[in-house]
Amino acid sequence: MRISQAHADDTVRLARLLWLDTRGEEPERPSVDAFAAELAQWWSAHRDSHLAFVARLLGPEIVGMAWVALVPRVPRPGATSRLSADIQSVFVMPEHRGTGIGSALVEAASEHAAHLGSLRVTVHSGRRAVPVYERLGFASSRRLLSRPPDQGPPAH
Repeated sequence: MRISQAHADDTVRLARLLWLDTRGEEPERPSVDAFAAELAQWWSAHRDSHLAFVARLLGPEIVGMAWVALVPRVPRPGATSRLSADIQSVFVMPEHRGTGIGSALVEAASEHAAHLGSLRVTVHSGRRAVPVYERLGFASSRRLLSRPPDQGPPAH
């Protein structure tokens, strides 16, 4: 298995994995080819902030992916280039799950974010993947909170 950072020529393969990963979530969705074109356009506009890491067994075929979103943070005196990172869209083809590919992808993305100076790496995980992330050193935090965008503060 080879883990590497994805490049523009991987867009069609990445689109296929994203398409497979979200099967059943959207009632109407474009074909894989149409989505690949949309992804290429989106990624072109977000190449500096969103990096993809891929796993290949042999040849160009991709069997897994993990994206990392790099988020610039507000500067502080003495620290003008603060950065956070968020692991997103980790997916491994079903026939290759349980072999360590997902963990290797998350490690590669996390290490790259740290190398770029990220102060923290977060992940929003599905319930079944929480133990995997915990084994990789991720921990829940009482200080990292979230609120759905459609939910305002409680009425007083």
